[in-house]
Amino acid sequence: MSLETDLLAIDEQLWTGGPEAYEAHCDDQCLVVFPGMTAVMPRADIAKSAENGRWTKVKLTPKGLVQLSETSAAVAYECAALRKDGHDHHALVSSVYVKRGKGWKLAAHHQTEVPATKA
Repeated sequence: MSLETDLLAIDEQLWTGGPEAYEAHCDDQCLVVFPGMTAVMPRADIAKSAENGRWTKVKLTPKGLVQLSETSAAVAYECAALRKDGHDHHALVSSVYVKRGKGWKLAAHHQTEVPATKA
């Protein structure tokens, strides 16, 4: 598998999993940037905010990867998903990973919501 495939697989687990996915794949602290919210959060707090089943029909479309060093990389993708409440979600996303031991850990995550187009 390629690094891009590996990192996108982790991001997909974060979209579709619950607290256990965040405990397994986040670094000790993670910079998160969402519309209306930016923070550096400890892994435990991020995991507490995760909820099983909050997203369904998650589709990640790769947009690019840059390996910054042997132990860091950034991946970008477009995400289309369905919220638990039935609303569509469409966003451009980037995630930065650092390699810790044998695994990649999420160090920063950014989402920019793409407005729905009017028919």
